[in-house]
Amino acid sequence: MKNSYKLLLAGAILCLLAAGIMLALGQQSETGPALVFFFIFLALAARGYPAFKGFSFTILIFAAVTVAMYYPAYLQKIGSFELKSLIVPLLQIIMFGMGTAMSIKDFLGVVKMPKGVLVGLLCQFTIMPVLGFAIASLFAFPPEIAAGVVLVGSSPSGLASNVMAYLAKANLALSVTLTAVSTVLAPLMTPLLMETFAGQFVPIDFVAMMLSITKIVILPIIAGLLFNYFFHGKAKWLDRAMPIVSMGGIAFIIMIITAAGRDSLLTIGLFLILAAIIHNVAGYFLGYWGCRALKMKEQDCRTIALEVGMQNGGLASGIALEMGKVATIGLAPAVFGPWMNISGSSLATWWRDKEPVDKDKASTSAEMPEN
Repeated sequence: MKNSYKLLLAGAILCLLAAGIMLALGQQSETGPALVFFFIFLALAARGYPAFKGFSFTILIFAAVTVAMYYPAYLQKIGSFELKSLIVPLLQIIMFGMGTAMSIKDFLGVVKMPKGVLVGLLCQFTIMPVLGFAIASLFAFPPEIAAGVVLVGSSPSGLASNVMAYLAKANLALSVTLTAVSTVLAPLMTPLLMETFAGQFVPIDFVAMMLSITKIVILPIIAGLLFNYFFHGKAKWLDRAMPIVSMGGIAFIIMIITAAGRDSLLTIGLFLILAAIIHNVAGYFLGYWGCRALKMKEQDCRTIALEVGMQNGGLASGIALEMGKVATIGLAPAVFGPWMNISGSSLATWWRDKEPVDKDKASTSAEMPEN
């Protein structure tokens, strides 16, 4: 079995070499298939190495983006049907899956961990939109691209942060509660933050955005919660299928948005990637050290850092579509999303090998004999 992963890795290297040779010969337009297969082979090979297994899906996203960049026409229309009209239904399915993975207990965490939830929400809805506005202004992006950067910062955290919190040995219960509460607050907070910060770039319709988020997020999550309440444990096939459907849906959404905004990406893509890195890393840094300054537990600091740094790019994409600006405002979510998965996985893996100090202290205390 190990040999098959080595063969896949060798195949990836050969594809990359082939792409490099074609570029050197001036055949840029023919490098598409070689690059696509490079990412596919690399993603499959990564699954054979525990240290890199968590990056497999993100690498596949790069394959999807490559397809969209080289063959955008195939991802815009099929006949007279515009593929971007699938974005909202796909997001609703993903949010329904999020709801099936939740329960009312996730919201009761507000009572059990009030300080962690309050600090997490304050960091989430202050640090990231302010950073988004500052970075968009610093880079002097075109107005609609700038609004997209602010939109990412104004969105709640997503389910990916829960996975990263688990890997990072953080406070998973707090992570789930923060994701649940910030998502429920999104119909109010995201339009409010967009009106405050992005209103200087593009007109923002507060009520229309609030209704859009309710349609995309709240209603499907309520449906998922009800499904979980009445059919918990009776639809195991759904539990197995939803993660696959969610990952496929996210990949397809990114492909559609990338294809729609290909021309803009070719001109500002590198700057947008740099903006994504700065925004995301600054979110981790300020979220973590802000909590450390408040003398919170190490596990809670890690949790809030991940919740603050990792936004719900899918929701941001859906909002951009509802605004009728998926090819411009939607570009930042499409670029920021893959990067957040890379950075989140890397940070979680680094923390995984470092036991939380508070946990160590607790363990030492528990092992000390009583007098």
